[in-house]
Amino acid sequence: MPRPILATIHPAALQHNLARNRLAAPDAKVWAVVKANAYGHGIERVFEGLRSADGFALLDLDEARRVRELGWRGPILLLEGVFEARDLELCSRLDLWHTVHCEEQIDMLAACKTHVGHRVFLKMNSGMNRLGFTPACYRSAWARLNALPQVDEISLMTHFSDADGGQGIAAQMACFSEVTRDLPGERSLSNSAASLRHADAVRASDWIRPGISLYGSSPDHPEHWASEWGLWPTMTLAAKIIAVRDIAAGASVGYGSRFVADAPMRLGVVACGYADGYPRVCPNGTPVLVAGVRSRLVGRVSMDMVTVDLTPVPEAGMGSEVTLWGRATNGAVLGIDEVAQAAGTLGYELMCALAQRVPVQVAD
Repeated sequence: MPRPILATIHPAALQHNLARNRLAAPDAKVWAVVKANAYGHGIERVFEGLRSADGFALLDLDEARRVRELGWRGPILLLEGVFEARDLELCSRLDLWHTVHCEEQIDMLAACKTHVGHRVFLKMNSGMNRLGFTPACYRSAWARLNALPQVDEISLMTHFSDADGGQGIAAQMACFSEVTRDLPGERSLSNSAASLRHADAVRASDWIRPGISLYGSSPDHPEHWASEWGLWPTMTLAAKIIAVRDIAAGASVGYGSRFVADAPMRLGVVACGYADGYPRVCPNGTPVLVAGVRSRLVGRVSMDMVTVDLTPVPEAGMGSEVTLWGRATNGAVLGIDEVAQAAGTLGYELMCALAQRVPVQVAD
């Protein structure tokens, strides 16, 4: 029998979350962002759940090829554009749209030989200070692109640094709007947080770019839980109890004796550890679901095992289901954001860190 741990991907939840993003931006088209192998879910596993999107956005040429091999004939956008000149040949062959964020990428386009014009998304650095042309240089970059016979159409794009927080998007929106107000082309502005929190960005977007919200995690946790945004979990990580221990008051659990029982208690040892992608830094008290009932982690996470408190679930024993995040068999939900918060990180990281050794199934 294989080790009793399993990740489950939920296509119905992906469909629901995509529809929730459309509801936030009913007049915009939707890029389904599937970078980082669909946030750790697997592009092939999420494709059916997201195929009603208007396009797929990602970073990697190999991932773009995989989306095409799945039968997708619609738009695919490379969010960071090309990394070297020969990538443009593959863009033409796979019919990829691509971001232009620096002069070197314009130089590559100017030097390439092509019979089919490229569709590009010209990125403005409106305050994120990662990729993109500064507002002062943006219009000259647009003019260079517009003069190239290799370029068919130019769309306009920026990315918000604080859509999920108190600073908001007003300054970046004003900057982008001022610089681009008389330039033609579709606009792509809204990530998950902007789409759900900021109506101005939605109204200005011809394309929205939801990422984390597609996968059932809140873009502004802990201000809002995923359930408050109407999002469903798309990944469940569950394992089984492989041993039960009754310990006395004063007994410790795990490496470093980080947990010491203050009363007699019953523990379950679970087939999941940091080698499976569960964060080693999760402290005592990190929530878990045992047979769908809320309980807690006790003791340090080790490579292959965690230990959980069975006090709230006296009927639990060898073989009982433990949900580390996601939806339990009885329908109870433990949001990935809550586990991530306990670990001092984000749901994004937990999804992307799912280890290769964990078997994955796609729910019916």
